[in-house]
Amino acid sequence: MDSKDVISTLNDLIETSRDGENGFRTCADGVKDAKLKSLFEEAARRCAEGADELKAKVRELGGNPETHGSVSGSLHRGWVNIKSTITGMDDAAVLAECERGEDSAKKSYEAALKKDLPADVRTMVQRQYQGVKQNHDRVRDLRNMARS
Repeated sequence: MDSKDVISTLNDLIETSRDGENGFRTCADGVKDAKLKSLFEEAARRCAEGADELKAKVRELGGNPETHGSVSGSLHRGWVNIKSTITGMDDAAVLAECERGEDSAKKSYEAALKKDLPADVRTMVQRQYQGVKQNHDRVRDLRNMARS
């Protein structure tokens, strides 16, 4: 994989992370439960840190980190319409929408990991993917508890 392709892949993940950050912040604003609000705010912070790490790697590779997503990319991201979707929903429904957003993030990271990434980039992406899975599973478990 040449550096241009690696930079493009990382830029896609920057957008995924930025979408997750914004989505989690929106979910934090949309729930009443203080613990859920805190969980979402922490997840948003982790997404922002992940995006910053990816941006630094893009710069290290000689590229420019993306500042906005493409129209075609946005059609595949699960967080895009979260604000309009969760308005007026109860916490369980917000959790379900949040999980959908994280399903999309998981798919983005899985697609990146199928590529022939340099070892240092693969290690970083794999570590971030583990965080995405943890976010997803935590949200899924909370959603299941809220429904029961």
